[in-house]
Amino acid sequence: MTNSPAISIEALCVLDAIESRGSYASAAEQLNKVPSALSYIVQKLEEQLAVTLFVRQGRKAVLTPAGRHLLIEGRKVLSAINRISEQTQTIANGWEPRINIAIDSIFNIQQILPLLKTFLAEHPNIELDISEEVLNGSWEALIEDRVDLLIGAPAPVPVQQGIRATKIAELENIFVIANDHPLAQLNHPLTKVDIAQHRTVIVHDSAKNEVTWSANIIENSQHLFVSSVAYKVDVIVAGLGCGFLPKNLIQTQLKQGVLLAPKMVEHSQTSDLFMAWKIVNHGKGLQRLREILNYHLYPLFDGGNS
Repeated sequence: MTNSPAISIEALCVLDAIESRGSYASAAEQLNKVPSALSYIVQKLEEQLAVTLFVRQGRKAVLTPAGRHLLIEGRKVLSAINRISEQTQTIANGWEPRINIAIDSIFNIQQILPLLKTFLAEHPNIELDISEEVLNGSWEALIEDRVDLLIGAPAPVPVQQGIRATKIAELENIFVIANDHPLAQLNHPLTKVDIAQHRTVIVHDSAKNEVTWSANIIENSQHLFVSSVAYKVDVIVAGLGCGFLPKNLIQTQLKQGVLLAPKMVEHSQTSDLFMAWKIVNHGKGLQRLREILNYHLYPLFDGGNS
């Protein structure tokens, strides 16, 4: 049987109060104890640790270097204990301590960060774990219970029972090239034959166990593969290839002229994006987060064509 630790939570609280208030008498008033009780707790702790924690400077109690170290580390312990207590109460009231979120690479995360900030302001005791997935990898993360919520997952919605999905955006995907790309020299609407003669950039599906798939592939062209839509934007801007990108994600590059959207024989493509979750998840935090997202997301995107 192990010995009880010399440092108790009560002792840490006493050290914190004495250092904060500057004296035993003032700390005793804060803790609703008599000064002699605090002196006994400190003395006993000093004896068990064989160190001096406080020295007197007039009427003020001042920490020694050893005492200062103990208090700094002890406040970390007190903070963790308070957090555990708050999370325990949160769980007891039906609010989960953590929500795992996967955001598809095609989705503009800048649109969602203010909404997550609103949620955290309401529920500071709930932790958020945000990850990035691509295409079928987003659905796989939900199916395998690695995440509680998907944001921006592309169609089609899996047929597995127990998944609830709601459309949150409709994006316009347009074909783009760098302003110095050879296709920019053509003075007629581009065809698939024109494009197939050049390298196209494709985003890898992040699925590991489900069947992977890719969207907007130009057949018969050489491909350059990247792991995210953000990489795809940078690679096309650098002139390493061409491809389809969500119009709402590249407004700045189009305005600056570093990306061009040449005329094409075929029209641009649209894609539906979804928010999805498991219906067996009844956590109040997830429910509230979905309410915030549902209320704001679709109006923000306005179809993605603005």
